[in-house]
Amino acid sequence: MPISFSPAAIWPIIMLFASNIFMTFAWYGHLKHKGTAIWIAIVVSWAIAFFEYCLAVPANRIGSEVYSTAQLKTMQEVITLLVFSGFSVFWLGENLTWNHAIGFALIAVGASFIFRG
Repeated sequence: MPISFSPAAIWPIIMLFASNIFMTFAWYGHLKHKGTAIWIAIVVSWAIAFFEYCLAVPANRIGSEVYSTAQLKTMQEVITLLVFSGFSVFWLGENLTWNHAIGFALIAVGASFIFRG
């Protein structure tokens, strides 16, 4: 499936980045506040995840006009790694190591095969 620079090709990428920011905060944001009761973390995470779904579902619907489902899923996974890397450094204060960089790079190389004709 040839990829163009139409709105149906660009908007899903933007929306998947935004949805992954919400998703990452929903799944891992509470780790900065471990003293909070777990039920509160769950409720807040579900509330945040609602906005993730409000972006991810239409991103996939729009993107399916241009991309295969395998390509959409692969984009989402690579975007997740990018967002998570920034999140872990800037929100959680963790360091990324060369092992992380190499592992993420290998995943990106593997993902690139999904986009080959």
